[in-house]
Amino acid sequence: MVSRSDSTAKRRRRPTAVVVPIRLGALLATMVVLAGCSNGSTSPSAAGRSSSGAPVGQATTIEPQVRQSTRPTTPGADVGAQAFPYQPLWPFASAAQAQAWQAADRSGGQQPWHLDPAGTALSFTRYFLGFAGVDRVLASAITGDDARVQVGYATDSGRTGVAAVIHLVRFGSGTDAPWEVVGTDDSTISLTQPAYGSTVTVPLTVGGRISGVDESIHVWVRSTSGTDVGQIVGEFCCQPAGGDNSVWTTTVSTAAPPGQSLVVVASTGGHLYDVERFTVTGVRLAG
Repeated sequence: MVSRSDSTAKRRRRPTAVVVPIRLGALLATMVVLAGCSNGSTSPSAAGRSSSGAPVGQATTIEPQVRQSTRPTTPGADVGAQAFPYQPLWPFASAAQAQAWQAADRSGGQQPWHLDPAGTALSFTRYFLGFAGVDRVLASAITGDDARVQVGYATDSGRTGVAAVIHLVRFGSGTDAPWEVVGTDDSTISLTQPAYGSTVTVPLTVGGRISGVDESIHVWVRSTSGTDVGQIVGEFCCQPAGGDNSVWTTTVSTAAPPGQSLVVVASTGGHLYDVERFTVTGVRLAG
């Protein structure tokens, strides 16, 4: 498991981490629904277990293998004199975009959900990735300019399943700097290839590790910059997988133009919902 150096991600000190459950009714009422292709499903299957093979509502047992977003990169998105140490995934493709929103918000209040990491994480999941069945925030941990948000879904008997832990950081300076998705913390499904923040060529070799029973890994490539933001520009379905911390790998082509920033997404499911666990990483297409 790769860990992050806190010194590159924190420019201001805020209170120590607090983990709290999130109620989303009021939050979602204020969020702007962003366009995206809906790939998630809310139709349950007949199985009564999570995608890891454990009873529904119970935690999986293996230790995390990587934390996908915890490897700093230098993507060239400068924030003041200091380079943003991660690849921006969503909702802003650059520091200039984040600063433009910040100026607009100061002058009249524009899309205030950018100031809420839980709202941003859920919007990324449902509207950018299109996983409509992953419809709730389960918990949030915020430490200064760094946040981890659990997103998930209902299972049975009032229980819930964690689909992913979204990693966000503040993009810019000031107490009103917006939150930016930069990756996921991975456990029972991971994306270790291509490397986070790397420059890739076509076709992409995509892979990682997975634990579970009768898994089916679906891979998408979505654009995070240019004129096709949020659009699917590559897809592969599906790679059979399973076992205990087993290696999985496949290849996927993309129609994205050279030089574009991309998010690679891998999901598995089919026991209760089409998407029960997912992981993301950010790369750039050569050219």
